[in-house]
Amino acid sequence: MSMVQAEFLWLGVGIGLILAEVIVPGGIVILLGLACLIVAAALALGLVVGVAPSFTLWFMVSIVLLLGFRQVTQKLIGGDKHIDNTDEDLDIYNQTAVVIAAIGPGESQGRIEFQGSQWPALGDGTVIAVGANVRIICRENIALVVEPLAPEQAD
Repeated sequence: MSMVQAEFLWLGVGIGLILAEVIVPGGIVILLGLACLIVAAALALGLVVGVAPSFTLWFMVSIVLLLGFRQVTQKLIGGDKHIDNTDEDLDIYNQTAVVIAAIGPGESQGRIEFQGSQWPALGDGTVIAVGANVRIICRENIALVVEPLAPEQAD
């Protein structure tokens, strides 16, 4: 590959990475693209000759740009900083569900419908009839432990 072809290759990859920042936001891809443009300029000026030195320069410039300007690009470009609750047991606690298969006393499993899905359910020792509203206490393996709601709590 000739020097001119290498320059245009680095230039094209750099521009492509900078434009790709629109698709992959976060501030990293744009810095990698800028490093490619710097390598293209170094090749054009004759400061770097060959494939290995070009990649070495790109790697070093990329590291410097990432370490030096990552915080700046994060502030300018932003990104998703939303943190969700990852404890599913807390998400289901105290939620209401509807019994679709009677729940009996002891170890007798019934079924409830919760958030559009059917779940095996364990009761609190009382018989809970089909159609009753229940409150989810916790999860035991794949079954949800429930207790019946009083009629005035069902709303």
